[in-house]
Amino acid sequence: MCGIVGIVGTAPVNQRIYDALTVLQHRGQDAAGIMTLDGGALHVRKDAGLVQDVFQRRHMLQLEGNAGIGHVRYPTAGSDSVDEAQPFYVNAPFGIGLGHNGNLTNAGELAHALTAEEHRHLNTRSDSEVLLNVFASELQRASVARPAAADLFRALEAVFRRCRGGYAVVALVVGQGIVGFRDPNGIRPLVLGRRDSPRGPEWMLASESVALDMLGFRRVRDVAPGEAIFVDLQGRLQSRQCVPSPRHAPCIFEYVYFARPDSIIDNISVHKARMRMGEKLAEKIARLHPEPDIDVVIPIPDTSRTSALQLALALGLKYREGFVKNRYIGRTFIMPGQAERRRSVRGKLNAIDLEFRGRSVLLVDDSIVRGTTSAQIIELAREAGARKVGFASAAPPVRFPNVYGIDMPVASELIAAGHSEDEIAGIIGADWLVYQDLGDLVAACRHDDAHIVEFDTSCFSGQYVTGDVTPEYLARLELERSDGVRAQRLLDLQGGRTARAG
Repeated sequence: MCGIVGIVGTAPVNQRIYDALTVLQHRGQDAAGIMTLDGGALHVRKDAGLVQDVFQRRHMLQLEGNAGIGHVRYPTAGSDSVDEAQPFYVNAPFGIGLGHNGNLTNAGELAHALTAEEHRHLNTRSDSEVLLNVFASELQRASVARPAAADLFRALEAVFRRCRGGYAVVALVVGQGIVGFRDPNGIRPLVLGRRDSPRGPEWMLASESVALDMLGFRRVRDVAPGEAIFVDLQGRLQSRQCVPSPRHAPCIFEYVYFARPDSIIDNISVHKARMRMGEKLAEKIARLHPEPDIDVVIPIPDTSRTSALQLALALGLKYREGFVKNRYIGRTFIMPGQAERRRSVRGKLNAIDLEFRGRSVLLVDDSIVRGTTSAQIIELAREAGARKVGFASAAPPVRFPNVYGIDMPVASELIAAGHSEDEIAGIIGADWLVYQDLGDLVAACRHDDAHIVEFDTSCFSGQYVTGDVTPEYLARLELERSDGVRAQRLLDLQGGRTARAG
């Protein structure tokens, strides 16, 4: 999962893009980058690390211009190198920079066509570079000295025909402005905002509405599935529906875990969706355990707090904060490797003994993926003196990999793949375990004003909305994305750097 932002303003945008990326930092902590346009000159700064570490004062001073894009990243689909920090850039045609959130499911065949037939060079393993070169190749077919909006939209119509998977994109075209577009299924989020300044309108595209709020932009609407937005350097906005019959199925895991609770995605409040998740989960616990032995409900900070509070209220139970979180440790789910995840849990959370000592506690988390974090948290609760430990997940069992941009592990590393709920409870050390039902999760995320009838629930159901995910594709993912393979690739990268240094 990554975070993207693009701004066309009437004043320098460097600080505003930086601020937006800090708000979107939860979407990726591996690398960050900003690209700005000043006349005909592009300025770029990108590197591995958090936003506050990548950009120093000297870098910000160099990022001149009233239009720009930004990106925060964590590695997906085998992309682990620092060289894959975004935005990416190609100099022809015109000069294009691009930031991408998501994953292309046909990146391999596209890469082959680009190199063998269209004679374009790919310098990384990233599917984002593939997407950029598809766009560049299609735009080059226009054969014009200065592309009009119609030329950009025609090129993007071809991009939509060629590229499959989940993607939200911001692109900077030298001399023209910023383009934003979203995959035909609307899997990955993208929202449009506007701010009226004394010198005219300013426009912003971002992964989440919270970035607009922070910068004083009014949320106009979500970019539609298969739609392209173009804002020229004078602040004039044009849009085109480039896919005639899109299917709107946003990723449900955005509401479960990834998005900030103060965001609104596809006209659905993440906060209210999580409240309803807690209420639905409480109804299930009441059915399964009419007289539960629960003294207190304790959330696993931070994402599960809203669901846990509503669950406790619905069941008439005490709600307490039982864990103190070290906010300087990154999100465990997106740590690049199992060993790093294990080390981070105890450094990230510490139990408040008074809330556990002699009590039967119900721990509530947003989801259980590998189970490693859950097991260690239950161990912390028992060490703090808990008499019994129940565990509730606001999401259903995660049994299938996500192929649309969430670096969810391969099936062999998912605790729910091949294990019953009772077996999972034993593995993580819980006295009892309750998962949310998928139907209840979908109902919790639905809202009448959103007009969304379906979500991408592939990591729970195994049903992939793009219709092109085969067993053979998933087998290839196993070879590319397992922790063992990624650890070896990291060793190879480190060895190569050592050899070059020597």
